[in-house]
Amino acid sequence: MSSPEEIPEEAGTPVSAGIYDLDANDPHQELVDRSGLSEADVQQISHLMAALGRLRDAEQRLSDASLRYMKLNQSDMRALHYLIVCANHGVIATPGAIASRLNISTASTTKLLDRLERAGHVTRHAHPSDRRALAIAITPETHRAAMRTVGRQQANRFLAAVRLSPSERESVIRFLDDMAQEIEVSNEAWAGSGT
Repeated sequence: MSSPEEIPEEAGTPVSAGIYDLDANDPHQELVDRSGLSEADVQQISHLMAALGRLRDAEQRLSDASLRYMKLNQSDMRALHYLIVCANHGVIATPGAIASRLNISTASTTKLLDRLERAGHVTRHAHPSDRRALAIAITPETHRAAMRTVGRQQANRFLAAVRLSPSERESVIRFLDDMAQEIEVSNEAWAGSGT
């Protein structure tokens, strides 16, 4: 399959520039009925979809860079993020809680923790109040490294939110929650159960 940039273009505009354009994705209105929308509405919605695409692209670049920097995979990074949040709240993390948070099996969690412990990212100790459980903690060195790099970059998201008025933030929250609900696949037969 060819990449979007390899598709023949008119007037030299790469397809990737209009990849989120509603007319480009649904020219015959098979997916989205636009009969009640003006051309300006369609264009503005297309610009909004493109902005979301740019956000996803920036998030992917950040994720890729953080994985390279920390020399970890995505599950490892998600586990470390969870452990940072637990540490910040004084919550003792357990392998079971990590498995539940990451939606992975206990066997996969054990392998993940073995890998992170070998790399010096986590420690395992006896749980202070549950003799059957282990307490998992991020090492101070890894915590500092993650906060100094990936955490600082992720925190920049708040700067964009700060620049919005309270009513604008409410609109964005409503829009993002509505969009998340609209694209949720948990009840779609074609998506499978994921298990």
